[in-house]
Amino acid sequence: MTSKSRSLVAQSAKPTLPHEISVLIAAAFVIALGFGLVAPVLPQFARSFDVSVSAAAVVVSAFAFARLVFAPFSGQLVERFGERWIYITGILIVALSSAACAFAGNYWQLLIFRGLGGVGSTMFTVAAMGLLVRLTPAGARGRVNSAYAGSFLLGNIAGPAAGALMAGLGLQLPFLIYAGTLLVAATVVATSLRPARLARLAAAAALAAAGESTTGAKGATTAASPLPTTAKKPPMQLREALASSSYRAALVSAFANGWSAFGIRMALVPLFATVVLHGGTAVAGISLAVFAIGTGAALTFSGKLADTWGRKPMVITGVAVNASAMAVLGFTTNVPIFFVVSAIAGVGSGLFGPAQQSSVADIIGSDRSGGKVLATFQMSQDFGTILGPIAAGMIVDAFSYGAAFGMAAAVGAVAIIAWLKASETLQRSTG
Repeated sequence: MTSKSRSLVAQSAKPTLPHEISVLIAAAFVIALGFGLVAPVLPQFARSFDVSVSAAAVVVSAFAFARLVFAPFSGQLVERFGERWIYITGILIVALSSAACAFAGNYWQLLIFRGLGGVGSTMFTVAAMGLLVRLTPAGARGRVNSAYAGSFLLGNIAGPAAGALMAGLGLQLPFLIYAGTLLVAATVVATSLRPARLARLAAAAALAAAGESTTGAKGATTAASPLPTTAKKPPMQLREALASSSYRAALVSAFANGWSAFGIRMALVPLFATVVLHGGTAVAGISLAVFAIGTGAALTFSGKLADTWGRKPMVITGVAVNASAMAVLGFTTNVPIFFVVSAIAGVGSGLFGPAQQSSVADIIGSDRSGGKVLATFQMSQDFGTILGPIAAGMIVDAFSYGAAFGMAAAVGAVAIIAWLKASETLQRSTG
């Protein structure tokens, strides 16, 4: 490594992070934990109203569909009212809708309440991404996005486990517990994220990105020098972001991630484990767990690499690993190999996730909001999550599981091609 490279690593490895980022990361864990509590019981609760399996599945899909439809409006709300208010409002909507689900008197009420939860979910998701973009120093974006994604992942793992322990206490209880935890999260966020300080932190991050120092000798803001303010720039418009080859590539890879890591993994992998490998529900559940373990392991270092090596190489490597594993997964013939390949697919997802998010943040910058830009990015992933299982199911019915997993790999290959043509967004120091 050259002296110039060592200098770059030293400058970008550990910039000082405001405590507000830790609040957002902790809130992400609480939100994911509660979501994991209700996810396993939701289909059973829907079926308790004497509806078909298909109707129960619609309740599950209603959340994702509402997220997709409302995402553009969430972006507009963020630009109009600011990330903090939309974040808090979104959490409160999910909390109230979850509590309402517990008291749903029929199937249609449950469907409506769950859909409203999706509206609130996309509000706080877009707002949270906006806050992370504005508060995180450019040299730490990969590390912060890794921590944020890891927090969500831990919550998604712990939630179903906790839900299993209270399985005998009724189907309504998880919804009420979820609502309660969200109210706590909203309160903590509202009291910890002060508007004036958020504005000053965003200004400091913007100046730091421009190469201006706002810190003391050890990287902490000096007491004698208050955080600066800057003239507020207008929000980034979608057409401006679309002019960037990196943003266009991020939309493609987000779609591929939704298709593979969220859609195919949750819908097709368990079916493959039970139908083809005859492993039963236990094998299906373990396969999802080992994927998550692989993702979590990669997240421990992928963010730092994204901040040092660059966003582009990490996205291409991660997508390639995930796509290759998905292509092989459909041809596995025994359970141990199936677990190993599932874990490798998870590693791929963990490698490119933080770099992809950081690339979008680099494009927007810390000195302006980008609600519509972030909402479109989130929509691309949600669209892949919805379309992936539908297309995969049709391919399985017409051809085979191998062909369906191969299609997921093909979508990943398209994302790789898009990123090969994209430019690197990480601005490296020349000093």
